[in-house]
Amino acid sequence: MKPTDRTHSVLGPGDDGRRFLSADTGEMNLGPPPQHPRPPFQLTREHRRFTEFADAVRAHRYIGLCWGSPGVGKTLSARHYAGADDWEQWQMPFPEHLDPVPERVLESRTAFFTPTVSASVREIDQGLPRVCQQISYALDYAEHGVVDPFIHRESRSSGRTELLIIDEADRLKTAGLEQVRDYFDRHTMGVILIGMPGIEKRLARYPQLYSRIGFAHEYCQLTPEELTAVLTRRFPRGNDEADGGLAHATAIATIVRITGGNFRLVDRLTTQIERVQTVNALAGLTPEIVDTARRALLIGH
Repeated sequence: MKPTDRTHSVLGPGDDGRRFLSADTGEMNLGPPPQHPRPPFQLTREHRRFTEFADAVRAHRYIGLCWGSPGVGKTLSARHYAGADDWEQWQMPFPEHLDPVPERVLESRTAFFTPTVSASVREIDQGLPRVCQQISYALDYAEHGVVDPFIHRESRSSGRTELLIIDEADRLKTAGLEQVRDYFDRHTMGVILIGMPGIEKRLARYPQLYSRIGFAHEYCQLTPEELTAVLTRRFPRGNDEADGGLAHATAIATIVRITGGNFRLVDRLTTQIERVQTVNALAGLTPEIVDTARRALLIGH
């Protein structure tokens, strides 16, 4: 379905013009193919700390810097805060009408952007306004049932977007970082840069950008105690275990020891554990199941 000639007056919140609302018919063109469902998000203390950090950056309209080791959960926390999964699912094809804008998107008013490995200045220059403008348009659609920047002028120039999260900020070269600083200076919103440890030292070499950083946050690995609590929720102990739960507790402790608090590794291992349980029709959790799942993964030492 092609957009009509009047799409200049009613714009849809799609990506790269993939979705347009027609002023005449209300029809809309198709978006990207549906995605596979993701596992439920695990709330942790580190995510709560990230939420407090993001709220502060958003409220005070500063630049925030977040860094952490690979696999600790930085991206998952950022996507959950911004409602990125719900947003991407909302932009899927639909039969006749738009579903309501996801509640998480309306609450956070946050755009999420990941540059490519070889991100050019042109990509940054076009990508940042696009993702931010989409959020502003979605807020207009939620409130007014239509997106018309000629009537609802507050959404122009991403005016209703309050926070921009840039993941994989290590990929940005000098010109890309300067482009981010310029975009921040021209808009009234907070910006969070997420990267690997050491990015805080790298940005110190760019005083114009570094001087605008108002908040810094190190995303740490899960402590053994918290990881044990997370795993206990994921694998609840059965009431009919003959050993009083000793095997279950030993299996949980084994997972904690193997993963060392790395959230990504925890997710990979628990996925393998659930596969082993399904294939062998096993309900409980034992050290033998954990060991079998461990041998199916490549885990560094």
